[in-house]
Amino acid sequence: MENIIEIKDLAFRYQTNQDYYDVNHISFHVKRGEWLSIVGHNGSGKSTTVRLIDGLLESESGEIWIDGDLLTPENVWEKRRKIGMVFQNPDNQFVGATVEDDVAFGLENQGIPLDQMKERVTEALSLVGMEEFHKKEPARLSGGQKQRVAIAGVVALRPDILILDESTSMLDPEGRLELIKIVQEIRNDHQMTVISITHDLEEVAMSDRVLVMKKGQVESTSSPRELFSRSDIDKIGLDQPFVNQLRQSLRESGLNLPDSYMTEDELEEALWELL
Repeated sequence: MENIIEIKDLAFRYQTNQDYYDVNHISFHVKRGEWLSIVGHNGSGKSTTVRLIDGLLESESGEIWIDGDLLTPENVWEKRRKIGMVFQNPDNQFVGATVEDDVAFGLENQGIPLDQMKERVTEALSLVGMEEFHKKEPARLSGGQKQRVAIAGVVALRPDILILDESTSMLDPEGRLELIKIVQEIRNDHQMTVISITHDLEEVAMSDRVLVMKKGQVESTSSPRELFSRSDIDKIGLDQPFVNQLRQSLRESGLNLPDSYMTEDELEEALWELL
C-alpha cells in the first residue's frame, strides 16, 4: 500500500526558548487504509504529533506529506479537508441545536447542496446507530452517544483520514468496545485511514500497527502482537492485556502453555488441547 502520510524529521517546541523538544525530530509513515495506533505515556508527544498533522500546530522544522503533497501554510486548509479529528471530550465539538444540525454543520461550511447534505447526515447517523436521535439536543445525550455523534459529524465530511485523539477514554469498557467496532466498520466500508491515540488495549489490538512514543521520539513501531509480547509493556504507558495475565497465572499453576503472547482465541484453543 502507498503512504497517505509521511513524517520526515519533524520537530516542535511549545516554547522556542526551552531546551527540549515536545516532538523531537521524528519520522514515520502511515499507509493508505491502515489503522495506526499511537501509544505512550502522557507528555510523550502523541497529541502534539497529530495536531501537527492536522495543521492545528505549525512545526519548527521537518516535513509533513499528506496524500503526496507537502503540507504548507498555503495548502493547510485544503489538506485539513482530507482529515477528520475526534477529540477526547465531544462537548467541545458540538455547535448545533440538534444532533442532525450538528452533523450538518461541517457540510454547510463546505457548501454541500441541501439534498446531498440531508443524504449524508442520514447516512452518517445510521452508520453510528444514532438516526433515531436526530432531533435530540446533543447536551442531553450520554457520553457514548455524544462520541457517536462526533464521529458521525466527521464521517459525513467523508475524509480520507480519521484521527481519534483519546476519543474513547471517557467511556466505560462496554462503550469503548462498541465505539471501536463502529469505527472499524466505517473504516472497512469507506477505505478510511485511521490514526488512534489511545491507552485502551482493545483499541490497540484492532489496529494494524502500533507506534510507541517516548519523550517526544518514536521508541518503536510494531504489530499489536509484537507489542503485547514485550516484557516492559507497563513502562510505555499500557497495562498488561488480561489474556497475558491469565496465561501467566495458568502457567504458574502448572499448565504447559507458551511463554509468549496469545490472543483469547489462541489461549482457548491451547486449553482445549490440554484437556
